[in-house]
Amino acid sequence: VHLVEAGGGSVQAGGSLRLSCAASGYPFSLYCMGWFRQAPGKEREGVAIISPSGRTTYYADSVKGRFTISRDNAKNTLSLPMNSLKPEDTATFYCAASHWRGTDCERSPDDVVYWGQGTQVTVSS
Repeated sequence: VHLVEAGGGSVQAGGSLRLSCAASGYPFSLYCMGWFRQAPGKEREGVAIISPSGRTTYYADSVKGRFTISRDNAKNTLSLPMNSLKPEDTATFYCAASHWRGTDCERSPDDVVYWGQGTQVTVSS
């Protein structure tokens, strides 16, 4: 299994970045996919999660209206355009896969089945 993130970097507050994740080695279209982040000294948290079909999405309150998660099941890719970035968005962002439980995605970091290696996002004020 491989989850490979790309697109991190450094931007000023108010700027934009687009994260992407390329997945392989497992049936991508059967899993929920998500982005988690971890800032220094803080716990890892879910940012945005999408159901296997792409019809259902979940967002942390702190990113609603600024981040948009999407997936392409034909290409086994996951994307996260991030707009209006804030210094508090600074963190390592991880692509992750979890199980769909019929009506909902497993959304806790403890439930993640596969993790990417992470990509750093730094937002300066």
